[in-house]
Amino acid sequence: MHNPSLPQLLLSFFTLLSAFDKVLGDGGFCSAPSVLDQADASSKPLYWKVTNPTLSPSHLQDLPGFTRSVYKRDHALITPESHVFSPLPDWTNTLGAYLITPAMGSHFVMYLAKMQENSRSGLPPEGVERLIFVIQGVVTLTNSSGISNKLMVDSYAYLPPNFEHSLTSYGSATLAVFERRYAFLDNHFTEQIVGSTDKLPLLETPGEVFELRKLLPASMPYDFNIHIMDFLPGEFLNVKEVHYNQHGLLLLEGQGIYRLGDSWYPVQAGDVIWMAPFVPQWYAALGKTRSRYLLYKDVNRNPL
Repeated sequence: MHNPSLPQLLLSFFTLLSAFDKVLGDGGFCSAPSVLDQADASSKPLYWKVTNPTLSPSHLQDLPGFTRSVYKRDHALITPESHVFSPLPDWTNTLGAYLITPAMGSHFVMYLAKMQENSRSGLPPEGVERLIFVIQGVVTLTNSSGISNKLMVDSYAYLPPNFEHSLTSYGSATLAVFERRYAFLDNHFTEQIVGSTDKLPLLETPGEVFELRKLLPASMPYDFNIHIMDFLPGEFLNVKEVHYNQHGLLLLEGQGIYRLGDSWYPVQAGDVIWMAPFVPQWYAALGKTRSRYLLYKDVNRNPL
């Protein structure tokens, strides 16, 4: 039998080490190489990982029955491999995935809308308000007066209840949509709002390190708000929150650990979380890039 020489053994060892290093990747996680991982992230559009998640190793993506999704009495984690798209009622050339609905205990709806060429939105039911946030592509918002606004990625629009409007797209676009039945107050009325995250001021967060922006005014007419929260790697929530509000969360960038009740979940861009009232909740950002998520929160109404 031929015995390999020392140089041959060393060559074999370093070849094996190199292959092992490729499997581990730069982040030190044991995962199979991914074409998306190898792409230059800086050349990608904002929020591209929402529709191209990369946390799940490629050798697990086709594993029968594999999912990170969890549904419990007081929280749910809905991950991209579990999304089920079907035609959205009253929308044209648009597929939707309902991710949070009253069927799980929420008082609001959150869904993703994938608009195709020559697509058009429908209207929410009577008395229901709507907020849309553009994740991918470009859409045009037109109201009953014929006034139009072009909404790019990171732009959003709030549409009051019973407000005539349409959203159109001549290419592909992906929207995060929040809807809820408006809790009317005497002499208080909401208005259409169109904006962009990068134009919003940073708000003070006493005792916390994250950066905070709010998409809607913090005034009585508005019965919910959408927070945009940014964490650098290693930053985390100081408060371990337990409160009466409900949350719907979409992680737009980054990855980290989310505590919900007594469970701890690794999360990444594209993941959606529902938090029922009074579920313990906490987040820490990990990885090499910032975490950014948008967070629905009911506000300005007496719990009774």
